[in-house]
Amino acid sequence: MSLKKVLIVNKTFPKAGLDLLKDKLQVTVLPYLDYQPEMLPEIKKNIAGNHALIWNTKHRLNKELLDLAGPQLEAITTMASGVDHIDIAEVAKRGIPLGNTPEVLDNAVADITVGLLIAAARSFKPGIREVESGEWKYGVQWNLSRHINGTTVGIVGLGGIGQAVVRRLKGFDVGRFIYSGRSDKPEAKALGAERVPIEQLLKESDYVVLCCPLTEETKHLINKETIKLMKDTSVIVNIGRGGIIDQDALYDALKEGRIFAAGLDVTTPEPIPKDHPLVSLPNCLIIPHLGSATVETRDAMAKLSSQNILQALDGKPMLHPIC
Repeated sequence: MSLKKVLIVNKTFPKAGLDLLKDKLQVTVLPYLDYQPEMLPEIKKNIAGNHALIWNTKHRLNKELLDLAGPQLEAITTMASGVDHIDIAEVAKRGIPLGNTPEVLDNAVADITVGLLIAAARSFKPGIREVESGEWKYGVQWNLSRHINGTTVGIVGLGGIGQAVVRRLKGFDVGRFIYSGRSDKPEAKALGAERVPIEQLLKESDYVVLCCPLTEETKHLINKETIKLMKDTSVIVNIGRGGIIDQDALYDALKEGRIFAAGLDVTTPEPIPKDHPLVSLPNCLIIPHLGSATVETRDAMAKLSSQNILQALDGKPMLHPIC
């Protein structure tokens, strides 16, 4: 009996995930990366006839691609927690199980979040630039920045990552944790976090940490008007998706000193061009989407992707189903 076919669309899929699929499925891995222009045309050429897709790309899985895939498609999974790059309604309409890989990346992303928060607040970027250029200055008023103890930290989206961030920041003697979201989180009480409306969070927070998914509701949540609510001493950290922030509005606010600093692990687009205005700012620290980029985390995400597919093709629920 011939094996069912799975298409993995990005060549960086870890061996740990491939090993689980070996001898169970006929695996095709496309030899492309997201930023290569050949990737999407090759996906279109190769998507037909597969029984499963591991969608480890930022290209959007839409009606056109699902039509090209064909009616035999039985399972789809991301290798990410976010699913904003998939037309969920179209997938659900076709009755295809869709999974993702949450939780296994919570700790790694929380580590990056705290690192970005410290680096942005303590002005690492201009300090490093001065060291590298040989312009290291002296004096007690040089490169003054913001501390963490006693401050108010606002978490937008108190899911697994947001909770892991709070646990880490407790060691910094934060004065108060507040969060916003669609509903109360049962874990919030043990974490000492209070749910407040987003407007209150922006007004009162010294640090605003964006941990929410990108949805129609959260797109450009941080914009020209909402930035006006924030303190001019505040620091914003985004580890969700680039589209949560209106980057033009963020640039203006940082340039004009209406907020103190920003730390971004995600941008729009990715990779962000080196001549993008945000890149030039000394108070905007950008790193290249490193949130889950540890060997252990990426291996765990790949294994979970493969397990989602194997479960679905065996007629069982995925370990982490979306629909």
